[in-house]
This record gives sequence, C-alpha cells and structure tokens, in this order.
Amino acid sequence: MPPTQPTPTTSTPPVQPSPPASPRPPRLLSLDFMRGLIMVLLALEAAGLWEHLQKESENTALHGLFIQFAHHPWHGLRAWDLVQPAFMFMAGAAMAFSLHRQQRQGYTWNQSFRKALKRSGWLFFWGVLDYAVRSNGLSFELWDVLTQLSFTSLLAFLIFRWSIPAQIATCAALLLLTEILYRFTHIPGFDQPFTDQHNFGNYVDLLLMNKINKGGWVAINCIPTAVHTIAGALAGKLLLGPSPKKVRLLGLSGIACLVLGYAIDAAGITPIIKRIATSSFTIASLGWCLLVLAACYWWIDIRNHRRRLELFTIIGMNSLFIYLFFEIVGDRWFTGYVGAVTNGLMTIAHIPVIIKGIVTALCVFGLEWGLCYFLYKKKIFFKV
Repeated sequence: MPPTQPTPTTSTPPVQPSPPASPRPPRLLSLDFMRGLIMVLLALEAAGLWEHLQKESENTALHGLFIQFAHHPWHGLRAWDLVQPAFMFMAGAAMAFSLHRQQRQGYTWNQSFRKALKRSGWLFFWGVLDYAVRSNGLSFELWDVLTQLSFTSLLAFLIFRWSIPAQIATCAALLLLTEILYRFTHIPGFDQPFTDQHNFGNYVDLLLMNKINKGGWVAINCIPTAVHTIAGALAGKLLLGPSPKKVRLLGLSGIACLVLGYAIDAAGITPIIKRIATSSFTIASLGWCLLVLAACYWWIDIRNHRRRLELFTIIGMNSLFIYLFFEIVGDRWFTGYVGAVTNGLMTIAHIPVIIKGIVTALCVFGLEWGLCYFLYKKKIFFKV
C-alpha cells in the first residue's frame, strides 16, 4: 500500500496582542477628603451651627474664632470666604481626572464636549432652582455657586488641552477683564468700582435679573472665579502626571499667589473683596486652595495617613447631592422639622439655649451624613 500522505494543514497567523491600556491612576483620597471637608463645613452652616455659635459667643473671647465662619462684610478675608473658591477649585481638579478617564475609554473631543455641555446645563438648572422658590413666589437669581460653576467648568473644559502657559495667560486675561469692567465702565450710579451697591457688577444684575443683591454678591463673579476652576484643572493634571515634585510645585505656587494677592491689596491697587471677587481676592484665595491641597496630598497620599477620614470622604463622594439636599430640602423643611423635635425635647429637660442650638445642628448634620452613608453603602453616587 502506498504510504499515507499527511493531511495538509492551514496555518493561522498569530493573534496580535492589543496595545495595553494606560494604567488607571490610583484614586487620590486627598481629593475626596478635601471635597468632603468643604461639604461638611457647608452642611454645618446649613444646619445653623456657625450662626448659633457666633450669636452665643458675642462679647466673649471665642467670638473672634467663630466669626471666621461668616463672610467678611466687605473689604477683608475670613476663613469662610475660602469655601466657595475651594469648591470651584476642587471641581476643576475632579474635571482633570474625569477627562483623563474619558481619554482612556476612547472618547473623542466632541463626545467629551457634549458631556461637559450637558453637565454645565444641569449645573445651571440646579443653581437657578436653588434660589427659585421663595415664600413670596418664584424668583430668578444667578448668585448660586452652581450657576457660577456652570460657566467656569465649561470654560475650563474648553481650554483644558491648551499648554500650561496658555491657560495661565487665560487666567490673567480674565482678571484683567474684571479690572477693566469695574474701573472703566462709567455708568451713572454704578461707577464706583469697589463700593457696595454702586459697582459694575450691580449694574449687570439689574440688566439680568432686575434686582441687586442686598449682600453685595454679583453674577459676574463667574468671570474672575473661573480662575479657580482652571487652576484646579491644572492642579489635577499635575497630580496625574509623573512629576516627583508635586507637593513642592503646589506649595510654591500657593505661596506666590498669596504674596501677590495680599500685595495688590496692601499697595492700595485693588482691595480684597470676596463679594465681588476682585482680582486680589481671587489670587489670594487661590493661594490658600493650593496650599491646602498640597498639605492634604502630602499627608494623606504620600505619608499614607488614611485612617478616620470616612466622615469627610463619604460625604465628599456625593457632594452635589448633599449640597442640593441641605440647600433645598434642608433649608426649607428638614432643618426646621428636626429642630422642632430636638428643641422641644431639650426644653422639657431644661437644657441651656447654647447647648440646644449645638445639639440640634449636630442632629441635622448627623442625619444628612447618615443619608450619604446609606447612598455610599448602596453604591449610589449622584453626578451630572
């Protein structure tokens, strides 16, 4: 018999391995902590703690401390004036991480832009809604931080891929534009750049809303405070990058901003006024934000001190939800209801007024934190 011929086989080309995905950056707990710290401070304010402590500490040595938890009436800077800048700064840092994640997932610029535009629209909607319902009817106001953030976050996105010098130049241009608008728009009755109720920002509010904020806040604060969000995005890029000198760069940048901001104020060029976000205020408050982020990053992510941070990180993971909750639900219903129960019980027990106010505020905050903890355990995170 003839020998059996071997059956021909068809060779298949080897499968080419797909290119490895870029490693996902580790989650920085310092960012969650700093965002959570901001929300804890705001939640305690909404619960009435700071106002109660300020009132009860009048004519005491502690009043100087507790007054730091209230905005400065005009020219000057208190600790509480740094909360909104930090809020917008951290939104920029979070954007950097979000856009990095989108890039890893293959998003095009147009896809990311649509997401950013949608997010901006929702922020504007929630910001307007926060002030819309009043006891005397509906109101249209543009002073809420979310309304401001809807503009600053979109602008920060649009220039996110620019070079660092170009983004810094944009920040300088925004501050210069603010100076020009306040100093050189000579509108009768609104031609005093740094005088409450008589500045250009008040005039714009009349045009947009037909009203002026009695506290001196103005809608065009979104122009200078865009610097906070852009700087936050730059800081987020730095933390994502390979540089071994992140803390040093953040710290030196913060010190430089502090020196420049306070020097402009001390020289009598532009006063530090939070309510109209003057250039000196914007620069000085940015300096504090950079230094706090540097300290948090060094302590938590470099030195690895991560214990007992849950109080802040859990509420920070649902910052948008809890902000809207205590601003809309809490301020109009929740806080008053809880206060009626706790104050009623403590009145029966003859608890002093100062203790009643503190206990009530902490009970309100505890219930709000518990709600965030429930959402955290269920892995429910509200984002726009």
